[in-house]
Amino acid sequence: MTRTNGQQSSLDKIATIIENKRTLPGALLPILHDIQHEFGYIPKNALPILAKQLQQTEAEIYGVISFYAHFHLSERGRHTVEICRGEACQAMGSRQLEQAIQGQLGVTYGQTTEDKNITLEPVYCLGNCACSPSIKVGDKTYGRMTAEKFMQLSQELSVYKVSLGEEL
Repeated sequence: MTRTNGQQSSLDKIATIIENKRTLPGALLPILHDIQHEFGYIPKNALPILAKQLQQTEAEIYGVISFYAHFHLSERGRHTVEICRGEACQAMGSRQLEQAIQGQLGVTYGQTTEDKNITLEPVYCLGNCACSPSIKVGDKTYGRMTAEKFMQLSQELSVYKVSLGEEL
């Protein structure tokens, strides 16, 4: 298999990140953080390199990545939308909201829209129970969310009109 310059460049970056931190005690987590910071996710082709350099199995590396919700093995959208699935939000209609949002975006949890704009994720409490159902986009939490409000928000996100500090 022939590697493109982009693929080789990515492999070189991964190798450099590993080399810079591999002698640290507990080096795997700092390395994973650095790789994700560099690429926005952890490329799957990093796993065999990590395993070899850290003398672990790919299964062990994968186990750590899959344990921590912060780490991702696929490219993420420009925006991550988290839908609260806590009990208070469920009682106030978050199940119907999640179905409407999934239908509108054409993705389910853990997936990214085709235009790479939105990645959809579940979250089990946003601490905004009094204003449920709630969603979070980036650092901004939106309470009393409806399918109609989300449609407006997603349109604004798609054309970068929204400042995440504004209210809908």
